Amino acid sequence: MSDFLLWLHAHYICPHLKTIDRGDYDAHFDLVESDLSGCSQPSFDRCLEFTAVHAFLLGLRTGEGLSHTR
Repeated sequence: MSDFLLWLHAHYICPHLKTIDRGDYDAHFDLVESDLSGCSQPSFDRCLEFTAVHAFLLGLRTGEGLSHTR
């Protein structure tokens, strides 16, 4: 990933994700995070980073595609 996407995740996406209500998913996040060993947590965080950045990019592409249909 580019440096910009990593910066975007650290300064925009991740702080936003920490403020939103997880609703029914909260128990699942707690379960996964409590079951991880200390050495697995950084790998889990990197997986979340990758997924969040690519979900953000998908949203940009989808929104861009929708703007052409109007």
